[in-house]
Amino acid sequence: MVKENSNKTANIESIKVQEFDLNEIDLIKKLKGKPLLIIIYNNQCLGCTGRAIPLAYQYQQEYDNLQVIGIHTNFGTNQVTENDIKSIFTKDEIPFPIYLDSGHKVYDQFNSEGTPQWILITSEGVLYRSIFGSQTGSQNRLMYALEDLCS
Repeated sequence: MVKENSNKTANIESIKVQEFDLNEIDLIKKLKGKPLLIIIYNNQCLGCTGRAIPLAYQYQQEYDNLQVIGIHTNFGTNQVTENDIKSIFTKDEIPFPIYLDSGHKVYDQFNSEGTPQWILITSEGVLYRSIFGSQTGSQNRLMYALEDLCS
């Protein structure tokens, strides 16, 4: 849930996702106090798996105080498993926490334009930026936003 405050910035009250065992968690409650870089993606999106996921991993390595989170949005009715998620990685491990967005609720919550959608949230839980895509222009906007958010 997104709520606009008096300063015209959006406080993020909750981001409800599922773990692989289908337990629901609220990322804002779990991770408040850290700046967040969330990538909303889909395993079937080649831009996501080929460019955006590696870029998210790179940013995780570069910024010590940043928590990178992946949210796989499911647009269909098939249940996505942990093995489905792991299938896009060269190692049999997930490089940062990834959660499931059944019914694309989080995708809709942030008015995503497609995948990948980058969401930056301050350590106070305020929406800082939302950036669509993994092409050069969007990567540059994301890089500048991260430098500002994490400085």
